[in-house]
Amino acid sequence: MSENVLKKKDFYYDLPERLIAQDPLENRSSSRLLVLNKNTGNFRHTRFDHIIDYLKKGDCLVINNTKVIPARLIGVRDVENIEIRKGFDSPKPGAVCEVLLLKRLEDNCWEAIVKPGKKLKEGAKVVFGNGELSCTVKEVKDDGNRVVKFEFNGIFEEILDRLGTMPLPPYITHELKDKNRYQTVYAKYEGSAAAPTAGLHFTPELLEAIKAKGVEIAEVTLHVGLGTFRPVKEENVLDHKMHSEFYQVLESEAEKVNRCKANGGRIICVGTTSCRTVEAASTEDGILHAGCANTEIFIYPGYKFKVLDCLITNFHLPESTLIMLVSALAGRDNVLHAYEEAVKEEYRFFSFGDAMFVTDDEII
Repeated sequence: MSENVLKKKDFYYDLPERLIAQDPLENRSSSRLLVLNKNTGNFRHTRFDHIIDYLKKGDCLVINNTKVIPARLIGVRDVENIEIRKGFDSPKPGAVCEVLLLKRLEDNCWEAIVKPGKKLKEGAKVVFGNGELSCTVKEVKDDGNRVVKFEFNGIFEEILDRLGTMPLPPYITHELKDKNRYQTVYAKYEGSAAAPTAGLHFTPELLEAIKAKGVEIAEVTLHVGLGTFRPVKEENVLDHKMHSEFYQVLESEAEKVNRCKANGGRIICVGTTSCRTVEAASTEDGILHAGCANTEIFIYPGYKFKVLDCLITNFHLPESTLIMLVSALAGRDNVLHAYEEAVKEEYRFFSFGDAMFVTDDEII
């Protein structure tokens, strides 16, 4: 497929709504796994905890240790004339608004999405909970997002943990009973508005077994923005502008990846976020460099991977940048055929759904 004729519709597949997973499985690693050979398109069905059978001594598994913050806040606008009392948790009709945190800035400021946008112009104030937290709109950005500045008494993260809720993707309509199920077991550094969902399948026991097999585990950090779920609107894929996300790679972790490559091992990224991190932070010679920056890397068919060899990932939305990334690795036809098979076999799709391992191993 030529880059200059890359069309959004080329990445469409038909998905029955009933296959969109609404709840996480009780056991993280009991989800299904479709193993796909990126070169031949051959595939096999198995269970996720059997991923260890496809990993080899000397491989390096790259995980994203970002932590999702309870970024969705429900508050009351124009509250100067509204009574704030103890136990207040039901704003008056017409006064309710939502602030969804996207990215931490300086001086207690955040970039956020607000609803209703027409009511929250520059200078508007929102109060949350019993008044222990409030924010003022400081700037309206060109894309409609807001820069808001928070005022509070105490520790912001503790207040946010009490008042905020997990910002689940719009296709999940069920209430999440345990917010830890939208975190990976290795989540460390707060900053994401969405989970790196391929990592949700791992348990501490499975990770220990993988280490015991001689597989190195390297950690990177990429704070996932809600732009991950932003649809591609332009019919020509190359006209799509990616959202910016912050990443960090520590020297110790870059050394693990580079040592693995030098020794002939495979770099296996857990999720598209880990993939985007190592590809953004590496040079054309395939060397991963330590550091931190913001990246808008867009990976689509025609892209030449510098570091990544294999990918563990979930099943993604039709016509999304994520299915384009997987197609860049395994070929669009192979990926769409595997997706058709997953639909036929009634796999569970999207964030709480089943997984795929795109590998170079021959599947018999």
